[in-house]
Amino acid sequence: MTDTSNPEPAFTIGIEEEYLLVHPETGDLVTDLPAAMKDAFGEIDAGTISPEFLRSQVEVGTRKCETIAEARECLTALRRSVADVARARGVAPIAASTHPFAQWQDQKHTPKDRYTALAKDLQAVARRLLIGGMHVHVGIEDPDLRVDLMNQAAYFLPHLLALSTSSPFWRGLETGLKSYRISVFNELPRTGLPSYFDSHADYRRHIDILVRAGLIEDASKIWWDLRPSARFPTLEMRITDICTRVEDAIAIAAIYVCILRLLWRLRRSNQRWRIYARMLVEENRWRAQRYGLDEGLVDFGVGRVVPTTDLIEELIDLTREDQKVLGCRAEVEHLRDILRRGTSAHRQLAVYAEAMDKGATNAEALRAVVHMLREETLVGV
Repeated sequence: MTDTSNPEPAFTIGIEEEYLLVHPETGDLVTDLPAAMKDAFGEIDAGTISPEFLRSQVEVGTRKCETIAEARECLTALRRSVADVARARGVAPIAASTHPFAQWQDQKHTPKDRYTALAKDLQAVARRLLIGGMHVHVGIEDPDLRVDLMNQAAYFLPHLLALSTSSPFWRGLETGLKSYRISVFNELPRTGLPSYFDSHADYRRHIDILVRAGLIEDASKIWWDLRPSARFPTLEMRITDICTRVEDAIAIAAIYVCILRLLWRLRRSNQRWRIYARMLVEENRWRAQRYGLDEGLVDFGVGRVVPTTDLIEELIDLTREDQKVLGCRAEVEHLRDILRRGTSAHRQLAVYAEAMDKGATNAEALRAVVHMLREETLVGV
């Protein structure tokens, strides 16, 4: 029996990205934004541009978008605007979740009350946050539905991380991980996979315990990989690295909203995705962090590691109806391009290895990586 009593959620889309700013000639990370650049930030038709926690970072957020096509238009416009403003001040943005060789000790946080309080509370853990990510908001008006879909969608988070990895280097070293950003972020409290909740009221009860104890001001200090937004009626996906290519970012946003519509569609038919123990999903989260797309994820249904390509192909097939309804088939199909050529992490490592093979020093090879990131951040923009 199909339940038609609840209307379909809006499934609107908003995308946030965090860019690092570098000196074009050297590839070095900017330690402080030019004053004139700060004055150029603000709200534009496509969304907003603002400083981030560290002065070397810029955050953009699209406006609420009705379609993936609109989200692409907004995100592209925001990247272009940041690049134009940066170029006029002698710097350039890169879309990567870590800078290949910058030292976090050299960075300063933005002098805003919120950031100052965060730095005081978290100390070195916060100062070490020389990372950036991509967050995708999907509009779901019903609070209980947001929590129910969060419980189910947590299973897919490692898949999304594997498709997005862009942080294989840290402080001049090849880390051996495709997403070292996750390791840095894990040091913060209230991060990682979301907890399971029976309802929105159950979720609020737990949040209110922390608020009443004076540990957090509100739910915005919950930094899980997936969370009900504290500001908007959305389910916010936060696990992904920032994608260097904008087309990759849009593809991941598209499959995320399709996953949520798939889960809603199952619920409408009195079905649901199986909820696996957090310890199991944590294994896939680690595999995505460590290997990206390369060594497979565990298919819990069959109890063995299978190629990540197979799981992504299965996901593309499962969401065919949702792609059609949401008008994003081409964007989801682009996931196959990511599977074929690899993520930003793969390209960074390839550029580094090629430079080293040609006799470059470690520093020269890392600067070649930054040069590639500068160029690819603006591909399609």
